[in-house]
Amino acid sequence: MGHQRSETKRALIRLAQGVQAEVGLASALFALAAVWAIARPRRVSVSLAGLAGVLWALFVRFFRDPVRVPDAIEPDVVLSPADGRIVGIETVHEPRFVGGDALKISIFMSVLDVHVNRAPLAGTVRLVEHVPGRFLQAHREEASLVNEHNWIGLQGPYGRVLVNQIAGIMARRIVCWVTPGQSVSRGERLGIIKFGSRVEVYLPITAAASITEGEQVYAGKTVIARLASAVP
Repeated sequence: MGHQRSETKRALIRLAQGVQAEVGLASALFALAAVWAIARPRRVSVSLAGLAGVLWALFVRFFRDPVRVPDAIEPDVVLSPADGRIVGIETVHEPRFVGGDALKISIFMSVLDVHVNRAPLAGTVRLVEHVPGRFLQAHREEASLVNEHNWIGLQGPYGRVLVNQIAGIMARRIVCWVTPGQSVSRGERLGIIKFGSRVEVYLPITAAASITEGEQVYAGKTVIARLASAVP
């Protein structure tokens, strides 16, 4: 409980990289509104200052990036790549990177969740591909096919794993912080989706899910699956 409380406190002050423009704008609006309210203390000015303060707090909360260190767990364990709620666990055909049938786990990220995405396991980045598209509501199943999204393919000792960052109706920018050839550790930051989104992870078909639909998960902390034996 003490560790969770400490992590929450750090999460409130640590911001994700690349969000200076959004947080800076909210901070400037809050500062201007506060100055106006102090100089001319009227109901309208005070109310606007209050609204600007709420907006600033929401931006800081939305773009928070808590410090998370994965527990010492077995190498075949897959961690969640995103905070959010499990909205799908199914077997699909994934020819792009996994190269056949795969276990697909879908996670819907609400505006209250941390939006920094993390590597589900250790490996080497073999694919980064941004695909332009539409901005349907992220919880809709077809969103993974037609919405703007970004593929991140990881090659590890247990085979290939594919992460799909999907924009939502409010998410207008997907940011990826890794490049092909880069080695990543389990739980390492991969990127961020700004303003609501969905993340999918495609695992080898032999993987066994350890979560259920509707469950809340946390990036770099929650175990979502266990992989089969290592690839020779």
